[in-house]
Amino acid sequence: MADDRRDFRSNRWLRRVLGACFGGVCLVATFLGVLVLALLLWSVVAAAMPSAPMGATGPSLSVRVRDLFHLLGELISRINASDADAAGYRVGLVSSLWLLALVAVTGIPVGIAAGVYLEEYAPTGRIRHLVQTNIANLAGVPSIVYGILGLALFVRGYGIKALALGPVLISGVLTLSLLILPIIVITTQESLRAVPQSLRQAALALGATRWQVVRDHVLPSAFPGILTGTILGLSRAIGETAPLLMVGAAGSLDRPPRTPLDRYSALPIEIYNYAHEPGAEFRVVVAGGILILVALLLTMNSVAIVIRHRYRRSA
Repeated sequence: MADDRRDFRSNRWLRRVLGACFGGVCLVATFLGVLVLALLLWSVVAAAMPSAPMGATGPSLSVRVRDLFHLLGELISRINASDADAAGYRVGLVSSLWLLALVAVTGIPVGIAAGVYLEEYAPTGRIRHLVQTNIANLAGVPSIVYGILGLALFVRGYGIKALALGPVLISGVLTLSLLILPIIVITTQESLRAVPQSLRQAALALGATRWQVVRDHVLPSAFPGILTGTILGLSRAIGETAPLLMVGAAGSLDRPPRTPLDRYSALPIEIYNYAHEPGAEFRVVVAGGILILVALLLTMNSVAIVIRHRYRRSA
């Protein structure tokens, strides 16, 4: 009996040590990730700020920050140009907002509906397992593969000429919708699985139909998780470059698109093109474009967080 107590105490001490070590490793990994992200962001901000040294002969930090915001405002208001002093991102920013809105309209409802069907209605069996496996595999496919698919299907319409739309905005929208579809489906399913089965059973016991249970009880409970997945999918779509290059997004346009059938560009593509310019003065333009894209992504995530918290309070 004494030996058993001694073994239990030694094992308890070992578990505490291993638990503390594991927690420390996780803390270091988190700190390193945040540190690398902060260094990358600071390098971009430093590249976009005036290069004059700080001090008595150089501008103060407040002046440099003001000049940075002035630079970002000018980049947003100007169009693409071969001169760094006249270059801007207005066409790419408007095109990216077009893409974001249309992808949200086309991709999100289809992804959520597919996730709801697979989780709530599809019978268990080999077909469902096959579909689940393929969706999980599609979530890890490189984005360039989706670009090739969009080029063959939506731009040129190989085999189905009725789908040949050409290198227009709607082709890029459909390609990016396919790109984010597996992410939304998987996130929707995981959010629905987190809803307790007792909630479904209680609603069914009170006489609710299957659709009423899903509509009035399951989906509202899973909405915060579904919203998080959709925002993550849209964030990935808005920062993609390779698929849009494959489907014919223009690198330089005089005006933003006005309809889904117009030619278009995108903010990441314009940043990519400016980064290949030989002049050193384009580094400031590239850094400013990166900050605009980061600000757009942070705004999207902030809106999602606010909506999610308000929904949780109301629920």
